[in-house]
Amino acid sequence: MNYFYTLILFFAILLSATGQPKQHHCSAVKSGTTMSKSATLTRADIQKTEKYDVTYYHLDLAMTNTSKVVSGSVKMKAKARVLLDTVLFELHPNHAISKILFNGDSVGFRRSGTAVKVVVNQPAGNFFTLQTFYNGTAPDASANPFGDAGLSNATSPSWGNQVTWSLSQPFSAYEWWPCKQSLKDKIDSLDMWITVPSNCKAGSNGLLKNVTNMGNGKMRYEWKHRHPIAAYLVSVAVGKYVEVIDYAHPAGSSDSILIQHFIYDNPATLANFQDDIYETASFMELFDSLYGPYPFRNEKYGHSMAPLSGGMEHQTMTTQGFFNPTLTAHELGHQWFGDHVTCASWADIWVNEGFASYSEYLMLAALYPGQETQLMTGNHNAVMGATNGAVWVKDSVNSTRIFSSRLSYDKGASIIHTFRYLMDDDAQFFQALRLFQNRFADSVAIGLDVKNVMEEVSGKDLSAAFEQWYFGEGFPTYALKWNSVNGTLHVRIAETVSNAATTPLFTTPLEIKFIRSGKPDTTIRFQITGNTTLALVPSVGTVTGVMSIDPKNWIINKNGLIQKDPNLIVTAVSEQETTNSELRVYPNPVVDQVTVESANDQPQILTVFDPKGKKLETKSFTKSTTLDLKSFPSGWYLFMTESADGTTKRHRLVKK
Repeated sequence: MNYFYTLILFFAILLSATGQPKQHHCSAVKSGTTMSKSATLTRADIQKTEKYDVTYYHLDLAMTNTSKVVSGSVKMKAKARVLLDTVLFELHPNHAISKILFNGDSVGFRRSGTAVKVVVNQPAGNFFTLQTFYNGTAPDASANPFGDAGLSNATSPSWGNQVTWSLSQPFSAYEWWPCKQSLKDKIDSLDMWITVPSNCKAGSNGLLKNVTNMGNGKMRYEWKHRHPIAAYLVSVAVGKYVEVIDYAHPAGSSDSILIQHFIYDNPATLANFQDDIYETASFMELFDSLYGPYPFRNEKYGHSMAPLSGGMEHQTMTTQGFFNPTLTAHELGHQWFGDHVTCASWADIWVNEGFASYSEYLMLAALYPGQETQLMTGNHNAVMGATNGAVWVKDSVNSTRIFSSRLSYDKGASIIHTFRYLMDDDAQFFQALRLFQNRFADSVAIGLDVKNVMEEVSGKDLSAAFEQWYFGEGFPTYALKWNSVNGTLHVRIAETVSNAATTPLFTTPLEIKFIRSGKPDTTIRFQITGNTTLALVPSVGTVTGVMSIDPKNWIINKNGLIQKDPNLIVTAVSEQETTNSELRVYPNPVVDQVTVESANDQPQILTVFDPKGKKLETKSFTKSTTLDLKSFPSGWYLFMTESADGTTKRHRLVKK
């Protein structure tokens, strides 16, 4: 691998040329600057589009790599949901419609702005076909109120190749083909035929079933996609390409997955990116193991290059401007989160972008160990560059806000990391992601659907966490005072927030790593009970200092003053201090006998304390042990284990 080049690109993601906080490449190519409201359809027109369901599209188009001229036809098959008098779809006024066929017969139509209306008079449940013949030049970005062109044409400044490519997210598919744009009405299947000059290739969704010589120096690329797909993910890229084929071999599967790249035919392009391109297979195998089987494994994955500054996750064939590990991992992660399961509304773009961005972190952790820490630190710093902003999008027709690099991408990935921490069990965390993929396969979901699945798998209530991190704004700053007296640790945690009017408190448990005399450093997790949290940790040993607050960077936060206070005395163990699924204490509540189980198979010391921090019992064990609590008064007790490496785990138990 060209590590020097990779590092340059990696740091380019973290900082812009001006030294300002990073903007994610995926965000940069999707967000505009001028859109404040939808300028295509009225609310009444949108309601009319919901009266029918699209089942199939066949796009049969002629295009070149030198212009944005489009000509041909699009056949739609659909089903009337209710008594349907008129079919309404969208097409940009730049495109002239020569005729429309309804069930094979020519039919009249009316146009008003971007809306095209055809009288059909179909009873509920009827299937029908509508074929639109059209031609025109797709509008430039300046003519698009959303800030991005649905179809672009440009020449790569690095490699000299000219390409025509689509980027329809969020609302721009109508700029190059007649369609219904609805996130909730996925197209059941798709055929894409693109006739291009014979010196070009055309990339698109699904499998390339045939390349037909049309004569007169023209070739037709015939793509077939048999999975549900959102209209904005329908894609085309036309350029002078060379084809690069590779295969992924997921663990536990006898089948290989085709990976098909269309790379600029400039010989220097493949030579420059070859190592990065071939890493796609490794990323595929990783995500297949974490998220579940690649959703489109019976077709392919791949890339079509185009001169854009990042990538667009077109289903089965991402359009990408260059290759580096994080960009490629991000767009591949979208095949699960964004394509297979799509956000149900642009307000919940986190379902797409948060998880694709977290895919970068998971890839680095698995394949570039150590770099994931830097990535998450960069995410947190970018989020804390301002004091406000929720991940959930209030203005869901504002493309700039939808694709906010700071909120949808960086904070989106960061809070997934926090929810993973709150679940406190990686097996359960990835089980939840796989269950989410299964439950919402080929469909759409909102952010709260993710919450519900995580709660179902973990058995934990994540309501407060989602309210604070997903819907809430800002971040906490933690100041710490501590004191160590006769082996007991006294702690005072003060939390201030950056946006108190919206989110006055973050209750996410906080880990603090302490330095001890004669013993290994220990990390203790504290339950945050308010803007001030007092805690007493008995029998921890002599603490001499604080190594760090939130040492594994689970939470978006800043650190305030950390100091030893010899006058700090806490008189009771905090009832809220519980931890970690690695320590199981059951049944809870208990009447008489309790079982203690640890995921740590090292010898450990179990100590039981009452609420005042009085040591009641100490016992050595490995893996599991039992205690008889018949003689214990009713109330709650703190169970703490410590292993030889200094790892401590705590759990609160209630005695009936």
